[in-house]
Amino acid sequence: MTELDSLPSPLPLLPPEPEQRQRARWLPSLVWLIPIVAAVIGLSLLVHSLAERGPEITVTFRTAAGLAPGKTPVRYKDVDIGLVKEVRLASDHSHVIATIDLSKDAESFAAKDARFWVMRPRFATSGISGLETLLSGAYIAVDAGKSKERGSDFTGLEAPPIVTADSSGKQFVLHAADLGSLDIGSPVYYRRVQVGQVMAYQLDPGGRDLSLRVFINKPYDKLVTADTRFWHASGVDIKLDAAGIKVNTQSLATVLLGGVAFQAPEDYKTAAPANENTQFLLAKDQTEAMKEPDELAPMLAVLNFDQSVRGLSPGAPVDLRGVVVGQVRSIGIEYQHDKKTFRLPVVVELYPSRMGFQQRDVGDDQHAHTIAEALTKRGMRAQLRTGNLLTGQLYVALDFFPKAPLADVNFSDAIPELPTVPGSFDQLQTKLGDIVNKIDKVPFEQIGQEMRTSMTSLDMMLNNANKLVVQIHGDVAPQVTAALIDARKTLNAANGVLATNSPTQQDTRRMMQELTRTAVSLRTLTDYLERHPEALVRGKVGMETE
Repeated sequence: MTELDSLPSPLPLLPPEPEQRQRARWLPSLVWLIPIVAAVIGLSLLVHSLAERGPEITVTFRTAAGLAPGKTPVRYKDVDIGLVKEVRLASDHSHVIATIDLSKDAESFAAKDARFWVMRPRFATSGISGLETLLSGAYIAVDAGKSKERGSDFTGLEAPPIVTADSSGKQFVLHAADLGSLDIGSPVYYRRVQVGQVMAYQLDPGGRDLSLRVFINKPYDKLVTADTRFWHASGVDIKLDAAGIKVNTQSLATVLLGGVAFQAPEDYKTAAPANENTQFLLAKDQTEAMKEPDELAPMLAVLNFDQSVRGLSPGAPVDLRGVVVGQVRSIGIEYQHDKKTFRLPVVVELYPSRMGFQQRDVGDDQHAHTIAEALTKRGMRAQLRTGNLLTGQLYVALDFFPKAPLADVNFSDAIPELPTVPGSFDQLQTKLGDIVNKIDKVPFEQIGQEMRTSMTSLDMMLNNANKLVVQIHGDVAPQVTAALIDARKTLNAANGVLATNSPTQQDTRRMMQELTRTAVSLRTLTDYLERHPEALVRGKVGMETE
């Protein structure tokens, strides 16, 4: 047992009495200060974002090409005014809907008449646009409207508008028979200077004509007056007259891409500018546009032809001794039951003012009928004539034919009927037919038989002549041969005599030499006697001396 074990155990210790103190106030830790400040900043940013946020609009497009949510901006004059928030497909799958958040200062771009389109590279007849998007990417462009009403749903354009809201000028409406080579964006010219462009076109309700809307920039819009004429400037106007060939055209781009030109006649006085949306006619060329307007309304007449009208077409001129007084309106065909044949009625428009008539001449129907009957009695008729030998085109000619059969003007129908005469070509055909008939009357068969008889007689005569020649050849030929042999011998003998080395030629040569010496002696004697004529009596002096 150890010493420690022998010691007495100590008394248990009691816990100290707790000290009571008053509880102090709780203070937040600095750690909580950071999220509080972040929350305050986020809240302020949210409030600022909501305060700066503009209206939200939706724009529908046919496709979503070039649109990316959160990336595609909305721009006006290259300034960002919004951003595409969302792009979704419509429920019927026919288009896409783009949700756009506009900025606070772009609230005015939510006007009801605002227009939106996707700016991307485009190649059209009017030019090339959107090339800058090849590098920067596509974006939505906007044309600010002028309406004070606000809208939230818009339909996007598939192509940029030709005229924007900030463009200054006037719009005019043109009525044309056909579009030609015109298109949206085609230029409008005044004296070959581009002053505007074609905005839009559409067919009229009846479908026979169409309307075009053109925009003329300021200040050129003042050049459009009530007397202004518009015409297609996309063709080449070739005119052939006594001065030669004249070619009138616009620029090469206009010829290829189309265009409209306008101008007032030179002799017209300057008038006040036309109001916006004034309507004009669009002529097919400048010549037609500059024609003087007819003072009197055109009158209809029908011409019944029994000949072919091939080469005659609506619009062909009606000519009165070289002056165009009307045009062909329509060509038809009728069956005549009494004659069991066809005739071709041609309806023409006649302009009385071009024929020199005045209102008092055609204002009263009875007076007009009297004039028409008087002209018909004098031989006035309508005739088809060839206007071009190369193309075979026909035109209607009004002229006087004194030898034409008597005829009357038929006023019983709704359209008066004027008498006609066969065309010159038909007359030529008739004359050719008469010639053919006369040729048919010639007895070619009888003539052929007589010719065959004559040929037989001639053949017999030639056979007899041939026999005679054979007989002559048998009887006369030997004697002729002997005569020819004798003649040849004579020629050979003559050739021997005339040869250079023949004796006859040598003797002849010596005789000619002797004759030459004799002639010399005679000439000497003659000269001596001329000097000494007394020698004929006294003899030569030299001889007496000897």
